[in-house]
Amino acid sequence: MKEFFGIGGYQRTPEGYFSWQHLGFVTSLMVLMIGLAVLFGLRNREKDAARKNRVLIVAAILMDSLEIFKIVILCLRGDDPIRTILLNLPLFMCSIQLISLPLAAFTRGRLKAAALDFVFIFGILGAVFGTYFAGQNYACYPVLSLDNVFSGVTHTIAGFASLYIAVSGMLRMEKRNIFITFSIITGFCAAALVADYTIPYNYMFLKGGDGTPYDIFYKMLGENWLYQTIIYPIIVLLLFYLYIAAFYGAFFLIQHIREKKAAKKQQ
Repeated sequence: MKEFFGIGGYQRTPEGYFSWQHLGFVTSLMVLMIGLAVLFGLRNREKDAARKNRVLIVAAILMDSLEIFKIVILCLRGDDPIRTILLNLPLFMCSIQLISLPLAAFTRGRLKAAALDFVFIFGILGAVFGTYFAGQNYACYPVLSLDNVFSGVTHTIAGFASLYIAVSGMLRMEKRNIFITFSIITGFCAAALVADYTIPYNYMFLKGGDGTPYDIFYKMLGENWLYQTIIYPIIVLLLFYLYIAAFYGAFFLIQHIREKKAAKKQQ
């Protein structure tokens, strides 16, 4: 247990990024994530809104509880608890779900609808990036360790919530909430950028890719200070905007095609 929690430092050599151990572990999480989302989604599809929402409540509580427990352990095994907390703020792309998922589960009205959209749009993306493309984790820590197991589970809970929202019929995707979705990601990026230069750190990967696909753009800009400090964060934010726009566009296109087919059948 000391080795799993990293008490005194990990003694095992990390298996490595994209090792078969890494890919095997995260794939098993993905299979479990998809299976449970489909199972609970289909089971509750015809239930009332309160019944559907219970699953999101459990997911939100479990996700945040695991993250808090992980931070407590990290504080206990480190020399500077304050620094540890500052380095584990919910300001990464994936950890936004620590806030948006509880909002989707516990709020009502338009805020709930917008939060459901946000979890749906970014849950799967975060699950994939936080497992298969988490080079900053799997290159540094053993696969079966606190850092990777808890991270993998919390990321796939976000992915589970995203799929469950779609399968269970909770999805809204209203056009009037698009602005709120853009505002949420803009606000988080602004907060992350402030934290990056005050802590300092690399929240939302606004100061570098750290082994993620963002490295492609960071390296393309070369060693120019202006490009890396100003242009690169703008590129990251624009990629988020592009992803949101593409997601909404694809969703509305599919919805339009389905409505046309349904109209033809009625004729």
